[in-house]
Amino acid sequence: MTITFYYAPQSSAGRIRISLAELGVPHEAVRVDLRAGDQRKPEFLALNPNGQVPTVVIDGTPMFESVAIQIALGERYGVQKGLWPAPGSPEQLMALTWLVWGQVNVTSALYRYMKNTSEWFPKEQQDAKQAEAALNEVRGLLRILDGRLDGRPYVTGERCTLADLDLASVLGWGLSMTKIDTSELKNLKGWLGRIMERPAVKAAMVDD
Repeated sequence: MTITFYYAPQSSAGRIRISLAELGVPHEAVRVDLRAGDQRKPEFLALNPNGQVPTVVIDGTPMFESVAIQIALGERYGVQKGLWPAPGSPEQLMALTWLVWGQVNVTSALYRYMKNTSEWFPKEQQDAKQAEAALNEVRGLLRILDGRLDGRPYVTGERCTLADLDLASVLGWGLSMTKIDTSELKNLKGWLGRIMERPAVKAAMVDD
């Protein structure tokens, strides 16, 4: 079993770094210098024609798209480690649901809000109405997650899974960057705090 993990700091590869740290799976981490154009080199495009991170190679087979990588890691390594529910179980169906929900809905809304407010993006391309619409969407999604966590320590129930880690990775970074107020969302705040205090998560975030 071999895993090569291609990543860049401050990118969506961070969520895969956290999962690999939690799973304790041996792997080789290869930093891709995006500013230098490493992602456009032929040898990298042969692994990921999109020229993006994260990219992994598992036993010789390249994979890209972080949600696909998370599912593969969960199915292959996570069940034994207690970080992914057993195949076909109700908990697995929920883990898949919330994992994809976070990557499709939450990540998209946060990105649109940041695109229209952050100094990382050109001021002349920003639109106040789009920013307001994206912010309202983010707040609505956070309320949905807060409701899901009412009476549950984690999104699938009693046990933390890669779905929690992935969601927390997105929100931990996104909320710190946007300063969106979550003070009223007590369930979400407690859940996010529990995730961020996990030793493997702390170590992965420092390494990133």
